[in-house]
Amino acid sequence: MERFSHNLNNRYVDRAKYIKGDIRIKTIFIAEDDRDLQRLYELLLGISGFQVLGIANNGDEAIKMFRNFPEKPDIIILDYRMPIKNGLDALKEILQIDHNSRVIFASADKTIKEEVYSYGAKGFLNKPFSHQKLINTLKACLS
Repeated sequence: MERFSHNLNNRYVDRAKYIKGDIRIKTIFIAEDDRDLQRLYELLLGISGFQVLGIANNGDEAIKMFRNFPEKPDIIILDYRMPIKNGLDALKEILQIDHNSRVIFASADKTIKEEVYSYGAKGFLNKPFSHQKLINTLKACLS
């Protein structure tokens, strides 16, 4: 079985996990500096049938990881306020690398909502948000 590293705490993901019958499981890449939220995302997305491809702790790390993914994620969830490089700057760079990327922004700062949409975000989650709101936003972004 072919394996690849996504450089997340030395975890390896089996390529076979991405296939469920004849349907490919949708992959999610997360950029979030809060460790508790990282774990919560992994839990909620996992029980909802999504595969977390990787988690970055800041915008700079997100860009580096995104460049190195052998297969790009179906959706990227970006936090706004992160150290080193914020989510807005990461959004701009990610879309320069792959303008087809689907990015959902997650932030308690509602004042940036229109700006992130103007740069190409496909969704916006106002923190705090419910599990159902997260899943509905992901599904809308995928359709």
